[in-house]
Order: sequence, then C-alpha cells, then structure tokens
Amino acid sequence: MNAVERTDVLVVGSGFGGAITAYHLAAGGAAVTVLERGPWLDGDDFEHDYKLGSSYTRVFDFTVGDGMSVLGGNCVGGGSVVYFASMPRAPRFVFERHGSIGRRMWPAAISRETLDPWYDRVAEALPVHRQEWSDVTYAGGLWAAACDHAGRTANPLPVAIDTDKCVNCNWMMAGCRFDAKRSLLFSYLPAAIAHGAEIRPLHEVQSIARTDDGGYRVHFDIVDDEDYRIHRGTGAIDARIVVLAAGAGATPVILQRSEAALGPMPPAVGRYFSGNGERLNTAVLDEDRVAEVLGLSRGDGLAYAANHIGRGPTVANWDRLDGSLPEYSRYSLEQLYFPPGLGTILAQAADVTDGPTWFGLNKKEMLKRWSSWLTIFTMSEDDNEGVFGPPPLTGNATRISQQMLGHGALRYRPTANTLHGWAASDAEVKDILERDGLARVMPWTNDVVGAYTVHPLASCRMGDDPGTSALDDRNELRGHPGIFVTDGSAVPGALTVNPAMTIAAVAERSVPGIVEAARRRGVRVTYGAPAPDGSTSGRRAVLPLLAT
Repeated sequence: MNAVERTDVLVVGSGFGGAITAYHLAAGGAAVTVLERGPWLDGDDFEHDYKLGSSYTRVFDFTVGDGMSVLGGNCVGGGSVVYFASMPRAPRFVFERHGSIGRRMWPAAISRETLDPWYDRVAEALPVHRQEWSDVTYAGGLWAAACDHAGRTANPLPVAIDTDKCVNCNWMMAGCRFDAKRSLLFSYLPAAIAHGAEIRPLHEVQSIARTDDGGYRVHFDIVDDEDYRIHRGTGAIDARIVVLAAGAGATPVILQRSEAALGPMPPAVGRYFSGNGERLNTAVLDEDRVAEVLGLSRGDGLAYAANHIGRGPTVANWDRLDGSLPEYSRYSLEQLYFPPGLGTILAQAADVTDGPTWFGLNKKEMLKRWSSWLTIFTMSEDDNEGVFGPPPLTGNATRISQQMLGHGALRYRPTANTLHGWAASDAEVKDILERDGLARVMPWTNDVVGAYTVHPLASCRMGDDPGTSALDDRNELRGHPGIFVTDGSAVPGALTVNPAMTIAAVAERSVPGIVEAARRRGVRVTYGAPAPDGSTSGRRAVLPLLAT
C-alpha cells in the first residue's frame, strides 16, 4: 500500500451526486479529490456495438440480485453518461408520500416548492429544456397518437440534450459520440477540474475508517482497465469530509463494510431500497392498423418501422400523476427505447400462457418483427422493499464477467401495494395500445429473472425519523458527522418519473450544509459559485434561502 494521502474533501463517485458537490466545494476553495470506480471516456471512445470490451460493456454496472437486478453507470460522469437525459421534476404529491412507514418519508424541510430553486440551478447548469413536438421521434409520436386515440394525453419530455447536435442514432444509452447529450462531462466535472479538483478513474472505494484527528481515511483499490475483477493496487486518502455518491447499489455496501471501523450504522443503511416502481411493456404493432386507425406514415409505405431511429424517450403520459388519487395508483407511462442488444433480451413474446417467453419459437417469431416494437416504461410507487445483505469482500458485487456483470446481495420481494401499481399500469398500457387492434402487448414478468431497475433509490435515505432514515435533512449520515450521502440512495422513495433531475436538485441543496460542516472541521471553503458556465440566476435564487 502506498503512503496515505490527504485532501480536504473526498468524493466517492462522479455521477450527479458526486460531480455537483465536487464542483461547488472546489469552486469554494476546498481541495477536492474524486474517486470513480469506472473508466474515463469521452465522445470519441463511445462505440456503436455490443462486443465485450467495447464502451457498451465498460460503462455499465449490471448487478443481479435476489428478486431485483440493477443497471447503473460505471464511468466518470456516472449515470449522466448512460442515461436517456429525461429530466422531469417530481410531482408535488411525491414529497407527501407515506409509503410503508405510515408517516411522511421526506424530511419536513423538503417539498416541491422548497426544492424548486434547486431544480432551477440544475436546469441552468446542464441546461435542461422542454422539447417541442417537432423534436419528438416517430416512436414517441406513435405513442402520443395512440394515447390521443384512447382519450389520454401525452407530453414531450424535458431533456438535457442539444437537439441541434443529435443525429437520432439511438445509441444514447451507451454514451454519446456526437456530444449531444448534456452529461456531466460538459458541465460540473470540467468546472470542478478548472477549480483544482482531481478526478481519478478506476479507483474503487472499499471502506472508510476514522483517523485520530477526527477525520476519515478512505481505502480504495485500483481496478484494471480491461478486467474489473483484477485489482492493480491499493491506497488510502485522509479527508476532513467524505461525500458518498457511488449510487444506491454501492453506497450502502461501502457503509456496511465500514461498520467494523466506524461503529454502528443507522438501521436504515442498506434498507428501504426502491426500484422507482419500474416495469416494462413491449408492444408489437400492426403497421396496417397503425396507418388505418392513427393515420401515421413514414412515407415509405410502412406506418411503423422506426423504433431503431431516434433518441430514446421523447413522450410520456402523465394522466395518472394526480395527487388526489390513492397512493400506489399513480404512475407515468413513457415511450422508451432499448438498443437491440438489451431489447431482444428483455422483451417477451405476447399471447404465451405457459412457461418463459424470452426464448423459443414464439420469441423467434417476435424477433423477426423487431422494427415494429414499441416499449412503454412504467415508473410507479413501490414500497421500498429492497434490503441489502452482507457485503461482498470487495466492491458492490461479486464480479461474474470481465466487465459489467456481477452478483449482489440485494433482496427484493414486491408487496401487494407495489404489485397493485404494476397491474394498474399494465392494464392502462394494454387498453391504449390494443385498442382497435393497434398492437399486442406483453408486460414484464418477474417469474424468471425478477424485477429490475435502471433508477435505484433510497438505500441510505434522508428523513426526519432516525428509525427509518439513514440521513438527516441535510444529507449527513446519522451518528457519523462529516460523512454525507448525495446520490440516489438519499432520495427517500419512488418518484413516479425519471429521477435524475431530483437526485441532482437534492445534491445541489446539500452543498451549503456540507460547506458548513467543512468549515467546522477547519476547511477554508465558501459557498456561492455560479453555474458551471458562469450563469448566476440560479445562485441569486438560492442564496436568500441560506441561513445567515
């Protein structure tokens, strides 16, 4: 092991929670080091193929659990590099949810109104804009037309995409080689570096211990750049402040592994995991009926053959995002795109009543009609059922393959409440898309591989009740002053929409508290930096909210 290094602030992870805090603390004068488990890639490195060792397998972390699998980012920029850049704000009712604990999950200090100024900071920084109908892809337009035909509404999504640069290649999920996706590689991270922050890729944090002077020592392994199962060395860094932002599938594991050195963890660490209530429905469209009923045509004689042309989700149905509805009956329905490598694996054949439908003759026939698929993505309200078991020896999972794939200790058993939300959304999708013979729809089934999520949340959540939340309302870990959690694991529960905007806003909101804690620990740092591009309207809006 090398000699122990020192920094003011050690940030674990470089996604939204890590990049945002790293930027503001570095801009405020602190010495900041960011440790990122994955590689550092840019536009020229993103490849349009699925070969082992390509960017596609290098930038993802796919962890198979017991009843739930989690897909996340594994690279500098984290989930912002591999997400679909959909950036809606959470509905107001989300912040009033009680979930499974019988009381408000979110801290009393946070509501949609109090979070809006922090949402505004994120929207300014990336930036985020609402798409026009002229920006919508054909697949999104088809979903909108089907919703209208069924008496529902549809809305273009707000996104962090430069539509002038986007070429509709539909490889957005594997990074963007055209630099059209406004990931953190173009905003917070370069701004953090400009202010002196150091970002180290291929550094996987294993545990945290206390130092004699009241700080923390963070232990890490250096990961091989081709085979993530191989570690090339170890190291440690001492810091006054530690910011954990490794993702909801990894942050609790680091804390669990650190308990022997740090002392008891809050009981909510590694509990109350939420998969954001996510679910898939795959529809196989009848092109003739689409043309006849919806009047859609691409001008080549086919009404629908465009799912492989576009840029991911562009249109959502938000009719059920109604705060007057009972909890567990609210959800959004979003047109989605999975590239063929994932889509062919995830999709199931319709009208099959016996046995698995991911393979066999029915699946083979379905694959012949790939260009006629439409995938609808549900984000609903779940019961925070996920629980992490004992951590593996290293990392967040036991690595199965050279890259991407691992087996984790997450256990997930959906409750009747969660199942109710899924069933209601499945029925809604079926009613919209099977109306007048437009399509045949098959919902996801958990029977073979369990549930899944691409938006893991809440495994170290914030709240007012120490018994059911690991963090206070300022994102500080209970009983461990100076350790903060700012990634999706801090969000208390499912959001019914894509969570990136909310994760980022909560991270923005956490920074003044982290600055205050750093000052108490002897770090000379201030708060008040503009957006990464120098814009100041967001700063002017939040400064009056801070205690003087």
